Amino acid sequence: VEHVSLAKTADVFLVAPASANVIGKLAHGIADDMLTTTFMACTCPKIVSPAMNTRMYENEILQDNLKVLEHYHIQVIRPATGYLACGDTGAGKMPEPELLLEYIRCALAPKDLKGKKILVTAGPTREAIDPVRYISNDSSGKMGYALAKAAMLRGADVTLVSGPCAIEPPPFVKLVPVVTAKEMFDAVTSVSFEQDIIIKAAAVADYRPASVSDEKIKKKDDDMSIALERTDDILKYLGEHKPDGQFL
Repeated sequence: VEHVSLAKTADVFLVAPASANVIGKLAHGIADDMLTTTFMACTCPKIVSPAMNTRMYENEILQDNLKVLEHYHIQVIRPATGYLACGDTGAGKMPEPELLLEYIRCALAPKDLKGKKILVTAGPTREAIDPVRYISNDSSGKMGYALAKAAMLRGADVTLVSGPCAIEPPPFVKLVPVVTAKEMFDAVTSVSFEQDIIIKAAAVADYRPASVSDEKIKKKDDDMSIALERTDDILKYLGEHKPDGQFL
């Protein structure tokens, strides 16, 4: 029996694109073709990626069917927004293959960190001199983002506190964007007591200008000096206020 034997080989089942018609069938147990019969016979993790016209996607019936799928522990990927094949612009566009692959990787990864809360810091901070100049460093944020992604894949509830980075944040992670060391300090310490694990991978500035000009500093003939002051030591604070059992 082909659909049963095929279903037994699957580690994860992704339907992409999933039309309104097939979503309706899957939500109500209608199995009348190779796709729906194989889907019904699968016991592995299942993912559905809706793709259709915006009006069809926003239809209340379709939305109810998606809720039914989620009730049966079938993961639904929210569609992208953009220019559709019909000429309309809106929600209903199938996500890029790279995002679909992330959903597959997430479904396949062992969830040995499920139930754990993990906070990761990443990237540089920027300390303003005036409205257009700042002190910073060359941190790319790649290490922190990779750690956050690895923790997410393993089932953790991940918060990523990130300075300005030019890389795409990992999916399924709560991103908290910050700019300055003070903003990072506040973002981290406000939730640090809730975390099971805190990983400090950011390159936080040790010093900031003691005063910040409200206007761009004009160029002068003589040399310019900038008085600096220490920023808050986030890691020191976390060490001094670490709850029992937290891994830092």
